[in-house]
Order: sequence, then structure tokens, then C-alpha cells
Amino acid sequence: MRSYDLSPLYRSTVGFDRLFSLLNQVGAVDSAPGYPPYNIERTDENSYRISIAVAGFGPTDLAIETRENTLSVRGSKETADKGASKLEVLHQGIAARAFERRFQLADHVKVTAANLENGLLHIDLVREVPEAQKPRTIPIGVAGGKAIDVNPERKAA
Repeated sequence: MRSYDLSPLYRSTVGFDRLFSLLNQVGAVDSAPGYPPYNIERTDENSYRISIAVAGFGPTDLAIETRENTLSVRGSKETADKGASKLEVLHQGIAARAFERRFQLADHVKVTAANLENGLLHIDLVREVPEAQKPRTIPIGVAGGKAIDVNPERKAA
């Protein structure tokens, strides 16, 4: 187990508490099992896709919820009544156990779609940065046909 001391960074930064808590979570022992497996892909500059292997689960067995900056995917398969089914399972290699998988989303990331296809749950996400926070260029105007001197202390040679 690796452990990092981030306290020197806390002393020299302001406003990065959430980032440091996420770094601490990554370094902690993962209490969540590796089930179900998943991929995270970048499909465009501001688009992402999470693909989760959910073989055996149907759309009614899955629930997707976003709250604040957390995406939760839950799956629980209702088991058929043992007495009603005359099917005898000789080997069960396909896991159908209940699960909950959580993903931390960055600011301004929204879920746009979710599709179940070939045993994979695809969740599409997009980062929508508000216009006020997008970078913009400021044009430099000219007064009376002459360029504005942004540094008046500088003397012309």
C-alpha cells in the first residue's frame, strides 16, 4: 500500500481541497470490488463515454443517477423463485450479483445519454462550460488612428 503525505501542498495552495481529497481517495485501498469492469473513453474534446460490462442485466435491472458531481450506476437482478423454476444450473460463471459503481465527475460534466447494447451499458457525457467561463480574447483598440500605448512609462527611442 502506498501512502503520500499531501500536507505540504495544503500549505501553499488555496481552493484545491476537492482535488486533494480526490488524490487521497485514489491512494486509499479500494473498498469497492472490481465488478463490473468498465472503460472510460474520450470521444471528442469535450465528450466522454463510460462503458460498463453488465451481461445478464436488462434496462429494468439498472439505475443511473447523478447527484452533484457523482454519477452512480446500480444494478440488481431479481432472482426468480427457486420453486417455480425447474432449471438446474450446473455451472454459474456469469455473475448476476447486485453492484453499485460510482464515478466522480468534473465540474460542468453532464450525462447526455445511456444505452444498453450487447451486454454493455454506454453512458455518454459532455463537458458544457458556461460562456462566462470560456476563454475569450480582448481586442486592443486604437484611439484616433494611433495605437494605444499600454506601457506609458516606456519612452520612444
